[in-house]
Amino acid sequence: MVTILDVARLAGVSKATVSRALNGKVFVREEVKARIMQAIEETGYKPNQLARNLANNKTNSVGLVITNGLYNGPFFSSMIYHAATNSEMHGRQLVLADGKHSAQEERDAIDLLLSLRCEAIMIYPKYLTVEELDEIIEQSETPIVVINRELVRHRSQCVFVDHQQSCAAMMAYLLAQGHTRIAFVAGSEGSPTGESRLAGYHNALRNAGIEPDPQLLVRGTWSTDSGYEAGRELLARDVPFTCVLAGNDDMAIGVAKACHEAGLRLPQDVSLAGFDDSVIGKYYNPSLTTIHVPMDEMIRHAVGIVLTPEDNASCSHQGELVRRESVRTLL
Repeated sequence: MVTILDVARLAGVSKATVSRALNGKVFVREEVKARIMQAIEETGYKPNQLARNLANNKTNSVGLVITNGLYNGPFFSSMIYHAATNSEMHGRQLVLADGKHSAQEERDAIDLLLSLRCEAIMIYPKYLTVEELDEIIEQSETPIVVINRELVRHRSQCVFVDHQQSCAAMMAYLLAQGHTRIAFVAGSEGSPTGESRLAGYHNALRNAGIEPDPQLLVRGTWSTDSGYEAGRELLARDVPFTCVLAGNDDMAIGVAKACHEAGLRLPQDVSLAGFDDSVIGKYYNPSLTTIHVPMDEMIRHAVGIVLTPEDNASCSHQGELVRRESVRTLL
């Protein structure tokens, strides 16, 4: 591998002179700089951009922490896409760090990005609590924004959706279509998003004078496979229901497969709805009624908060009901 020392030898200068010419901080005579550039071209030397940026205390990069358990699926693929493109629009490179499987590993991922001197950091947490996230922001000199979690002490450094209210809006729609026996496929236990949507489900039923039936509640883990298994479990209980609301669109598609295998038609026999407005739901047959989560807008605001804070404020987003073909009106 060609090194800076090879360039220095060919150009007939010291290693330090090559470094100064590349960094541009100290004046180097034009004739010397020309020899150095010629030597770089002849040797094919590629400067270590990260090392140079660290020396300059500037990396022009934005970090994103997200656990690998969330990578698998169109919703989070879309989120990473928007994070990358919005960072690029600000002239920054996106650096992805894996939060893995615990709060400590999410902390380690944040520390990694700090050690790389990212200009700003976005966190999509799964394990860190609101209190821990507030503490991390207070202790960091690097701008940090938290996505999909409402902070208590740093509301100007978070973007989030009221998932409980979004679920209430979906439930109001389903109840208005005459569905009173609504099954719910919840997300992973302990997930703040999942627990908020589950609370919205329970509250909406009780507000309608309907006591939630524990036999109509099953859990998945956000994946399509888990939705399929949850749908099979629900059907095996042999309890009546006219509609299934899944905690996200991926699980809803899994439930649909379980219903088809049981000989049930959508929406003639069972209505189905989800959350997130993943692209798969739009093109599924029947197309999936869902709640649109404005992830593109959330990411745009998150990048803006850490890079241009003077132009951005705390941003609470609202989910939007998307009515499609998978819900039948019973009235």
